Amino acid sequence: MLKEEIAARLADHLRNDTTDLAPSDLQVPVAHFISPERAAAEREAIRKVPLIVARGAEIAEPGDFVTTQVLGVPLILVRRSDSSVGCYVNMCRHRGGRVEYEPCGSKRVFMCRYHGWTYGREAGELRHVPYEEFFDPIDHAENGLRTVRAEEAHGFVWIDFSGDASRSIGDYLGPDVQSYFEELSLDRCQVFLDRSITLDINWKIVLDGAIDVLHPKFLHPDGVGKLIETNTSVWRSYGRHGQTFSPRRKMTKLVKADEPVDGLWKYIGSNMFVYPNAMVIAAPDHVEFWTVWPSTDNPAQSVTRIRFLVRPEILDEAMTARLSKSWEILEQAARDEDWPMEQTIQENSRACPDGFYRYGRNEQSCQHLHRQLARDIDGP
Repeated sequence: MLKEEIAARLADHLRNDTTDLAPSDLQVPVAHFISPERAAAEREAIRKVPLIVARGAEIAEPGDFVTTQVLGVPLILVRRSDSSVGCYVNMCRHRGGRVEYEPCGSKRVFMCRYHGWTYGREAGELRHVPYEEFFDPIDHAENGLRTVRAEEAHGFVWIDFSGDASRSIGDYLGPDVQSYFEELSLDRCQVFLDRSITLDINWKIVLDGAIDVLHPKFLHPDGVGKLIETNTSVWRSYGRHGQTFSPRRKMTKLVKADEPVDGLWKYIGSNMFVYPNAMVIAAPDHVEFWTVWPSTDNPAQSVTRIRFLVRPEILDEAMTARLSKSWEILEQAARDEDWPMEQTIQENSRACPDGFYRYGRNEQSCQHLHRQLARDIDGP
């Protein structure tokens, strides 16, 4: 039913040269893209909600682990014996050293190489302290690795620095996002490609560019601008999250020729934004999955991670070639068009820090991130 509704709304927009509109424009202070104080407030807001940090398949078997950093916090993600996922701060409770340096592997215990303090994988419990008799009494139960709440859902590992045990990932996503993830069978997909790119661009500018529906024909005239309509979209809000739908140019031709709306869904592209920093873009043969992370100490820097997810049963030689070509096209557009433009925005923000950037009524997808951040930081 949703597909037919979206297709019908987009067809009406195409016939009438209209688009979904927000109640008003939004003005965002230029300082929000360069201010260290604002950047710190944003990181604090992000810490209060669940975050996607890995694929469950990265720690497939009991004892498997990966190390990572999230918002500057070093973490160990590990598969426990009961198949659940644990997350520990990678920091010894003795003198603060890392207890694991390898990016991945399989272990029963993690040991700090500084003084040999050893912790179990099942609960991060303190297992062994060399020369313990020379310390004051140490309560092992109170000196295990610090834990971060973790949950596995839809093939991803999510962490929640807030520790809110009353909120499940399902609760956070809501029924619409849950249903969409289930439709894509993300838990059955495997990673075909995984790239991380450090950019001298504020994280919100990167997300703005990836979500924006107004720039294709201007910034990508020889690429995506030929394939997808500019300034025609339907926006659906799912609380903190949201999804934008845009018609492909083929749909425009069919609608203008008064072809039936039924069956037009295959000519529609969508971008699911999962607050605060993830995007799921479904293509016919794969899922493009983005996370964009703010720097921990530089408002003008971020890390974009892009994964291509694909169902293993369709990954043959021909599909491999198609996905490789898709990545070439995406990489070229981002590297040569999107990111250079965003770099100029970052540089101009630094050069002219006063004033505001305007997000029009027809830019609901971009407005959404900034409005939600403002609610979380500044209040309603």
